[in-house]
Amino acid sequence: ATQKPVLFAVSGDPVELGVAESLARPGRNFTGSTFLSLELAQKRVQLIRELLPDLRTLAILSNANHPGEQSEHEATKEAASALSIRLAYAPFGTPLEIDGALERVRVSGADAMLVFPDAVTMVHCARIAAFATAQRLPSMFGWREYCDAGGLASYGSNQRATYVRLASYADRLLRGEAPGRLPVEQPTAFELILNLKAAKAIGVEIPPALLARADEVIE
Repeated sequence: ATQKPVLFAVSGDPVELGVAESLARPGRNFTGSTFLSLELAQKRVQLIRELLPDLRTLAILSNANHPGEQSEHEATKEAASALSIRLAYAPFGTPLEIDGALERVRVSGADAMLVFPDAVTMVHCARIAAFATAQRLPSMFGWREYCDAGGLASYGSNQRATYVRLASYADRLLRGEAPGRLPVEQPTAFELILNLKAAKAIGVEIPPALLARADEVIE
């Protein structure tokens, strides 16, 4: 029997997740889109340095079980090292470990926090943003939804735009194209969101040049 085509949108690496053989030729009956981009991971470090020119130590909050997390961590380390930024890595394995990881961020003496985007940090985004505000810790996230929940800044692909693009893949699959031959799409359009309310709450002045480049400013 022929397998039904499956269309996915994942935050991590579909190859590591086991649903694609490669991004260019996923194979089998799967194709879709991934929000993971290593260039994005590096750009977030550069943006947070622009936001805080005196940044010395950057805390990383991340779900260690997220497929692709290791590559994202490596890319972040590379970007931080190029800017002489020290990383304070605070991984967690399950949602129950988030509080412990946030406590490690708190005692690390970090000047800012970078949160890797995935389903778990997204579900707990309001809690993570509230922690950053309480600690007066500038925070950088991966999707605008984190800023809507009170985070300071986010840089990443627009999730809604990705789902709209997937509709054209759904159309092609319905017309009989083989999913295994449709390349997995990676993000191409990125948005920088800044939350002025969050900036005010923690006493951070966003540089005018960065404000001017923002795709959206939450007042």
